[in-house]
Amino acid sequence: MRCDRNALTAGGGRAVVAAALLSSVVLFARAERVPIRVLAVQTIGARGHWDFMSSVLRALVDRGHVVTAYTPHPDGGRANYTEVDVSKGLWQTADATVTAARRQRGAAASVAASRHQCDLVYGHYRMRELLRRARPPNRFDLVIAEPLMSDCAGHAAAELRLPLIYVTASPVIAYAERAYTGHTPGPASVSHAAASHAVPNTFSRRLANAVQWAATVVSVTCAEVAFRHTEPRAYDSLGPVAPSLVFVNGHLVVDPARPVATNVVNVGGIHFKTTKRLPKDILEFIEQSPDGVIYFTLGSTVKISTAPERIKKSIMEALSQLPQRVLMKYEDKLRCKPKNVMTKIRLPQRDILLHPKVKLFVSDGGVDGLYEAIDAGVPVLGFPLLLGQTRNIESLVSAGMAISMDLISMSNDTLLKSILNLLNDQNYTNNARLASKIFKDRPMSPTQSVVYWTEYVLRHKGAPHLKSSAPNLMWYQYYLLDIISVVLTLGFVILFVAYKGLKSFYNYYYNYSRDLKSKSQ
Repeated sequence: MRCDRNALTAGGGRAVVAAALLSSVVLFARAERVPIRVLAVQTIGARGHWDFMSSVLRALVDRGHVVTAYTPHPDGGRANYTEVDVSKGLWQTADATVTAARRQRGAAASVAASRHQCDLVYGHYRMRELLRRARPPNRFDLVIAEPLMSDCAGHAAAELRLPLIYVTASPVIAYAERAYTGHTPGPASVSHAAASHAVPNTFSRRLANAVQWAATVVSVTCAEVAFRHTEPRAYDSLGPVAPSLVFVNGHLVVDPARPVATNVVNVGGIHFKTTKRLPKDILEFIEQSPDGVIYFTLGSTVKISTAPERIKKSIMEALSQLPQRVLMKYEDKLRCKPKNVMTKIRLPQRDILLHPKVKLFVSDGGVDGLYEAIDAGVPVLGFPLLLGQTRNIESLVSAGMAISMDLISMSNDTLLKSILNLLNDQNYTNNARLASKIFKDRPMSPTQSVVYWTEYVLRHKGAPHLKSSAPNLMWYQYYLLDIISVVLTLGFVILFVAYKGLKSFYNYYYNYSRDLKSKSQ
């Protein structure tokens, strides 16, 4: 009986301890799940940029956090999610023609456009009212915004004195990283956003990359200073805010390996949604094609229907000669459409690419579409049009799963040749499948990464330990120009003193020798 009583006592003790531990875990979980109140500010009108931002916000809302989003693309509120429509002005800048897309903006023009976008967002009456009323005690815990070429994007965080998280819808633009993280990757190994190569691996590429990088940094800096003096705004008075985190729509398959700051988190592919069954007409079109299907789109920003007639004619002539069927995103009524081509204004892109009969993806090089092709293991034919898209495509060319072409200069013969190359050479498909394996092999999903790191920032009161001290340095300190000037000055002084000493010694020796010689005579 004694043993039984002791056993009972021990068992009861263990039960009490287990219950206490369980209660602690439950309380801790509840403490951890206190909803974060997020203010999200979308500063760019392009649909692809909002798709990435909304995917980040969806991850937080699904976790139980509360989001208020200022967006140019409202699609209806839901539990814990409120939208404020700021589409006026921002939406008008979102669409582009093929020829307009090819015209690259200068750095000063990009800064001016960025400040104009900040004027539209922060000048919105709902935003002005929010910033006036939301000062401490705050309605929000942190701000999420998309950065621009100007420092103004994080103004809400500066005004409300809240932690800031940046989301950037493309792989980070190297020359702009100093504004986000305080550090700039060297042009010796990281390509400029407008570069025509993935990696500057030759002397000529490194030279061109360095010149382009330096010119852009100087132009952006000078333009920002000039605008602050000639066209001052309310957001200029508070200065920039260093973000606690930067969520980047990046992955090593598209953005080659390079040094990054501690607070940069790659979440490429977060925009993937749950797959759905294809619409009946599209599914039949694909499955009834004995030779497979090609999917053709120039993305959500550039309309292929705006291409010059010569280009559209070349595309249709090339596609008509293929045994494969072609699904094409086309925004207008297409005249003289080949029998093997189906056009629609909107197409379920990821669901199409995941179908086993889809053999090739023709793309503008937008990073979201490329991730969907990589995920599906489908080779890519790229027609880059916008900033950064050439570099995106060239990364896949380096991976052996893509061919890049110039849309304006191509002919129906060169287009047909490239398509047949990609379809008939099994190496492209094999390399695409290898890239797919690499893309999917990560310790946690992009959604889990966003949730974990956002909650991490709040747990640690803005996570200042993730931030580099580099943003606190002046530009001449960061580039060690003050150290270099001291070393050069010191070196000059040493050389000057040595020169004077040697000259004095030489003169003394020369005079002494001459005196000896005169005395000997």
